[in-house]
Amino acid sequence: MARLSKLSRSVKDRVVLITGAGSGMGRATAHLFADEGAKVAVTDINQAGIDQVVKEITDAGGDARGWNLDVSDGAAIKQVVGDVVGHFGKLDYLINNAGFGAGGPVDSDDYEAVWKKSLDAMLTGQVLLIRAALPHLRESDAARVVNIASTEALGATPYGSPYTVAKHGVVGLTRGLAVDLGKEGNITVNCVCPGAVRTGITKDIPEEHKTKFVRRRVPLVRYAEPEEVAHMTFSICLPAMSYLNGAVIPVDAGLTIKNA
Repeated sequence: MARLSKLSRSVKDRVVLITGAGSGMGRATAHLFADEGAKVAVTDINQAGIDQVVKEITDAGGDARGWNLDVSDGAAIKQVVGDVVGHFGKLDYLINNAGFGAGGPVDSDDYEAVWKKSLDAMLTGQVLLIRAALPHLRESDAARVVNIASTEALGATPYGSPYTVAKHGVVGLTRGLAVDLGKEGNITVNCVCPGAVRTGITKDIPEEHKTKFVRRRVPLVRYAEPEEVAHMTFSICLPAMSYLNGAVIPVDAGLTIKNA
């Protein structure tokens, strides 16, 4: 039949840069964009993970290239963003996904080091990536920034304050830049807050503890697979999602709304 709608749901030939794409949600997001015809810049601090994801995409007939990137290194961020645009010719989407678990009591000996590492990578790194990408995003007709936070951005878990603060900061960054950049008309900034997901951060939690947690806290009574979160990130980037801006979206099976 003839199409009745006007807005595009295609990302074919769009260029997406994904941080932390060597595993977990980043890998799933890279796969999804590649499946739909986007050109994928796979970045991570783990070279083996980068190589594997790029191989998976190219073996399947997709277009991907990898860059080693420490998101706490401002100079490296500028270099990689420039190299991505130099290779692919443009940049449409930035997915700030890189992260790691971090915490401990506030009076522990290494707390300040953990605090600095957490904020440098999971908050300041997102700012620096947006700043480096912005001149190129401005050239796109449908630029998207998706910042990955966590349900920890909407609450707190004991002894996780460095991580929690970084993720709360991501929500503030998203809202602030959505207001600042929204008037440009072609750039949206949104945030995804995953709940319990089977990634490297949660792999060491024993299965019996996972089961107890989901029975008590998660209405769907299970952990998510990374691709389930990736689909939300992908959907936000569709050209048709042009009126979504400044949103903070839990992808948590109802965890944050369950009272008892």
